[in-house]
Amino acid sequence: MASEGKTVEFEAGGKAAGGYLVGASEGEVKPALIVIQEWWGLNDHIKDIAGRFADLGYTALAPDLYDGVSTKDPGEAGKLMQNLDQNKALAILNGAVDYLRGLKGVDSNKIGVTGFCMGGTYSLLLACHNKHIKASAPFYGDIPPDDVLKNLSAPVLFFGADQDQWINMGKMNKLKEGLSKFGKEGEVKVYSGVGHAFFNDTRPDAYNKDAATDAWERVKKFFAAYL
Repeated sequence: MASEGKTVEFEAGGKAAGGYLVGASEGEVKPALIVIQEWWGLNDHIKDIAGRFADLGYTALAPDLYDGVSTKDPGEAGKLMQNLDQNKALAILNGAVDYLRGLKGVDSNKIGVTGFCMGGTYSLLLACHNKHIKASAPFYGDIPPDDVLKNLSAPVLFFGADQDQWINMGKMNKLKEGLSKFGKEGEVKVYSGVGHAFFNDTRPDAYNKDAATDAWERVKKFFAAYL
């Protein structure tokens, strides 16, 4: 069982936002990670992943992009994601970065981001919008347009699946091309024979143990190297 945390509030674009904080310490100064939710919302699965990172020695913050709402219904999740204004989401994520940078036990020069599905999309976007992000590990998120990707300011380790109907090989190849074109440091790791959401061990229909285990080992090494 991963470490447990607490609900916190922080300022985001002049408004109040919330999130789940785990691994915070006022003594030892540690690197920090932002863990971004899937389209379901800030649920127990995302909190558990934040706890796993805390167990590795990070202060982890999972911001709540849906203001307390979460669902298990794909139709409702789709509506929640569609209704999430990108500028609002980025304001919350930037606020989360500022909050972490202000904590006594966080090394403000060592903040990374990871996320899954919709959170993977925002993991890549945040690294294109906030220069305080020093490493980004998106899991099967969408790819920003070139005019955004060119502003990427952190190394990227992107995880995808060749059977993903949403984040398909065409999109992942576009990311590879963009990273090369703009001279950005990054790797796109594609798992064969698995589909979208392969890391989510609460979904037997999607979870792939081999791919998830390998991705976890890779993401641990990635953040250890850059944070």
